[in-house]
Amino acid sequence: MDTAKLSSKGQVVLPVAIRSAYQWKPGTVFAVVDTSEGVLLKPLVAASPFAPTRLDDVFGMARYRGPKRSLQDMDAAVAAEAARHK
Repeated sequence: MDTAKLSSKGQVVLPVAIRSAYQWKPGTVFAVVDTSEGVLLKPLVAASPFAPTRLDDVFGMARYRGPKRSLQDMDAAVAAEAARHK
């Protein structure tokens, strides 16, 4: 059984084995629930199975390969498509 100690600031450090098993990183927010058996910590956001994605990693994935279009061309295309759906 792992143990933890309450600091003078009211902080508790969770054992590394527990943090690793649940993939809890610094900044994880928990709901603190008072139960008849003690205190229950429930993470408010489940850990994602996906690695964080940066904009640089995905920028240009849907690249347009045709001729360059002006803002006026794009505005006209959006307006025409919107009118088609009325």
